[in-house]
Amino acid sequence: MRSAYGVETVRAAERELMARLPEGALMQRAAAGLAAACAELMGRVYGRRVVLLVGSGDNGGDALYAGARLARRGAGVTAVLLSPERTHPGGLAALRRAGGRALATRQKEDAAAVERAIRSADLVVDGIVGIGGKGGLRPDAAPLAELAEASRAAVVAVDLPSGVEADTGEVRGAAIRADLTVTFGTHKPGLLIDPAREYAGSVRLVDIGLSLPDEAEAEALQHADVAALLPVPGAESDKYRRGVVGIAAGSSRYPGAAVLAVAGALRGGAGAVRYVGPAGDAVIARFPETLVSDQGPKRAGRVQAWVVGPGAGDDAQSVAEVLAQDVPVLVDADGLRLADRDLVRARKAPTLMTPHAGEAAALLGVSRGSVEAARLHSVRELAERYGATVLLKGSTTLVASPGGGPVRVNATGTSWLATAGSGDVLSGLAGSLLAAGLSALDAGSVAAYLHGLAGRFAADGAPMGAHDVSESIRSAWRDVMS
Repeated sequence: MRSAYGVETVRAAERELMARLPEGALMQRAAAGLAAACAELMGRVYGRRVVLLVGSGDNGGDALYAGARLARRGAGVTAVLLSPERTHPGGLAALRRAGGRALATRQKEDAAAVERAIRSADLVVDGIVGIGGKGGLRPDAAPLAELAEASRAAVVAVDLPSGVEADTGEVRGAAIRADLTVTFGTHKPGLLIDPAREYAGSVRLVDIGLSLPDEAEAEALQHADVAALLPVPGAESDKYRRGVVGIAAGSSRYPGAAVLAVAGALRGGAGAVRYVGPAGDAVIARFPETLVSDQGPKRAGRVQAWVVGPGAGDDAQSVAEVLAQDVPVLVDADGLRLADRDLVRARKAPTLMTPHAGEAAALLGVSRGSVEAARLHSVRELAERYGATVLLKGSTTLVASPGGGPVRVNATGTSWLATAGSGDVLSGLAGSLLAAGLSALDAGSVAAYLHGLAGRFAADGAPMGAHDVSESIRSAWRDVMS
């Protein structure tokens, strides 16, 4: 599992470690890892042209010491100093001893040289702002970000791309777009969460010896974590021991939502699926193993979890009946609009809500843009308001529990998943995992992981439909378990 920690936690761990090390040793560890990553990215160091964008903090010092290492291996290294009077003195001296040169952005005679250096560089190293930066790049730094992006150079960010916010993943102004981010000690939430994640490129973690607490700010499951959580039937299992999931979905206008939700549920490991709603004929025609009822959720029979809402239109009665039952419930799509917040908060059994950004915005009473710009804040706020676990869909899916704790982050998906019905498949899949006994947090994050992986397999670089995603869940499951 990849864990991410907030700025204050990282700084406390750094202070504790620095107290036990010789002065400057921690920065040298970081610089060595940074220089190694830069060398690997370039392939050949000798003769390469490297530009360091150097701010006033320790990030600038890391960049300067790494630049000195590259200069000693034959690279031509130029440091662009944004605040010459506050540049890390030891790092700058080391660079000059190694044969590097320095230019100052505030000196008019250097301005043209700075632009030429960046435009002709093979590599640009972003050491402008550290993990404490807020509010985007300052006006004097923003043009350097534009030059770096317009150049042919690869861009490497030191710890975090300058201009993005480490704790939240928000981007509130101009920011560096990196091809590679070399981060030290641990991931930061902004490296996992959009929109900042888009600016980070690939991420390489350099271990510098930090001692961090057990509970992180955010965490991302990996194959081994998902494999350990997936339900596998035993020798004595039957369909009821494996779990039965109820699906209350679909309408005369949207019968396909019911079919797709059932498809996801059948691929999710539950022993049986009960369908309730007006799309029974369509469901049976596609999945004859489904147990179909038209008597409403209260009379559907025993289930271990419910999914309600996909394509449900204005069927508020089914939503209320499902929420009144003392089993885990997943609420999606129309169900989110129809669910009474007080009824959700009063539930004793777990509730998992699965909005996309537009639905989350409606529930929070804000604009969609506000949700997309502050995804971490939005998913936490929604979880607290409803007293429910919330899965916020998007390019990085976030899953937050009420009462706090680490937010789960998933990025296994593909942009091809932005297709009608994809969310219905996810709902059925997550509901099936709830019925199999997973917690709401685990069911949501495991379903998102498998769903994203299935989307990659189904698309394979080309357009696909939601039914293709459901058919690829088995391949994703096998891949995780192999």
